[in-house]
Amino acid sequence: MQREKRPLGLRVVEVLAALSMAGALGMVLGYAPLERTMGIVQKVFYFHVAANWLGMLSFIVAAVAAVGYLVTRDRRWDTLEVAAVEIGLAFALMGVVSGSIWARPIWNTWWTWDPRLTTVTIMLLVYVAYFMLRQGIDDPDRRARFGAVYALVGMLSVPLTFFSVRLYRTIHPVVVGKNEPGAQGAFDMTVAMRNTLFVSLFAFTVLYVALLWHRYRLGRAADQLEETRLRMME
Repeated sequence: MQREKRPLGLRVVEVLAALSMAGALGMVLGYAPLERTMGIVQKVFYFHVAANWLGMLSFIVAAVAAVGYLVTRDRRWDTLEVAAVEIGLAFALMGVVSGSIWARPIWNTWWTWDPRLTTVTIMLLVYVAYFMLRQGIDDPDRRARFGAVYALVGMLSVPLTFFSVRLYRTIHPVVVGKNEPGAQGAFDMTVAMRNTLFVSLFAFTVLYVALLWHRYRLGRAADQLEETRLRMME
């Protein structure tokens, strides 16, 4: 099978991702001021928020791809769905790890069963189970159909996680909006902090597009290999 040439659009996105990530890192370290109470550890915030945003966004992309597959039965939608779930898990896990690093000096613990942390754990487990489900089904069409239905149902965990800090009394701060009185680690963003956050969100989003594109291409190659193997077995 001949290797597919990398599209020009993907190469442009890769360069933009590298430049924007370098710019975001420079702004985090050199432009955004130190938060008066939390100090240097607050700078984890810019990566923590961006990673969580993209984890949730990627699961929504997976749900859209699931609808696309159920409507069209086109395996390309299934490939996109798998890619989105896989990358979404990576970003969501990055958000949990960075949140723990931020929480240690602020909450005096690496982990607490706060509503936001509990719901994000449930969300992660839901999508880990997605891959366990797919691994147990050999038939590609049946696997894609069951995976699509599961991705749609699993997406319900995303809004629950996002709104958990607004629905329940929690110590986890709200980035945009009014915080609960007991929220720990909350702070008022300066203009420089807000600008840095927006640049970080943009940089991570471009990086996400590049990773998703690469993972989709890899998935398409794997699908073609599986189809060839099934034809040879007939």
